[in-house]
Amino acid sequence: MSRCIQLAKNGLGNTYPNPLVGSVIVHNNTIIGEGWHHKAGLSHAEVNAIAGVRNTKLLKDATIYVSLEPCSHFGKTPPCADLIISKGIKKVVIGSTDPNPKVAGSGIQKLKDAGCEVEVGVLKKECDELNRRFFTFHQKKRPYIILKWAQTSNGFIAPSEAHRNSEKKPVWITNEHSRQWVHKMRAKEQAILVGTTTVLMDNPSLTTREWEGNSPVRVVIDRSLKIPGNAAVFDKEAKTVVITQKKARNTDNVFYETIDFSKDIAFQICDILYRYKIQSLIVEGGTKTIQTFTDANLWDEAFVFTGINKFKEGIKAPVILNSFISQEIIKGDVLKHYKNQSL
Repeated sequence: MSRCIQLAKNGLGNTYPNPLVGSVIVHNNTIIGEGWHHKAGLSHAEVNAIAGVRNTKLLKDATIYVSLEPCSHFGKTPPCADLIISKGIKKVVIGSTDPNPKVAGSGIQKLKDAGCEVEVGVLKKECDELNRRFFTFHQKKRPYIILKWAQTSNGFIAPSEAHRNSEKKPVWITNEHSRQWVHKMRAKEQAILVGTTTVLMDNPSLTTREWEGNSPVRVVIDRSLKIPGNAAVFDKEAKTVVITQKKARNTDNVFYETIDFSKDIAFQICDILYRYKIQSLIVEGGTKTIQTFTDANLWDEAFVFTGINKFKEGIKAPVILNSFISQEIIKGDVLKHYKNQSL
């Protein structure tokens, strides 16, 4: 099952809205086939694992391991449970039960009804963690939310307006290696959110320019539609969803969604993104935007970069308490990882 998890991770960032799944087929303690789900619409992990078996006669005496319950319904591909049964595989070992209502135990039941020996829950914790985005989406009806920001060594997330205006180039807090790490992160997640002030101050594109992979859907909070039409977030490089209180006409890649800013903003945004079938969201700033989600306790993980630079004055960075998990050093920058322990 550990190998299934390892294989499944190869699909991170490419399988949405599908989960990450890996599969291994074992005969007489020897792996004879393995595979993972590469991309939505393409073959599932079990199909790829079975296709990798050279001598299919061995399948009737083999065990198939799969990190997530085999599907039992017709989608873009036929049910994997049916394929396992048709190939005569008699033993199936499963990590997690699929929370998707279209499956939710029906794949396991179909295998049992066909006479297969089914074991469920092997490395369940690790398999659930692998698909934490998928599970959160289906069980909590919202995206998996990751907070991310960079701060100076003396705790500022951005310089003062006077300092920014005196600079003729972007004011970077972290080094290029940390910035590349962030672009790698963007390629793994489905959407990224910033507030109006961040767009007006930095004009970010929010794409994966420094890492190969899909750019996330851009989500921009712009209550009064202050952001100019030539801002980078409105270019054709990615889809953009604008959260606003004003009515506006959608374009080919920019979509406007209205909310009531006098009520719980973070919850309303999550409801909209759930409707857009977005399973994961990076909340990238600034302080007010991040605080909106922390105040609502709507976050799952946080990544905080601390650079060696200092600002004499500026905007104070958010603070997260009692959720620290680990840290690493990236060429002098410190990256701390937090998880929300209260969920």
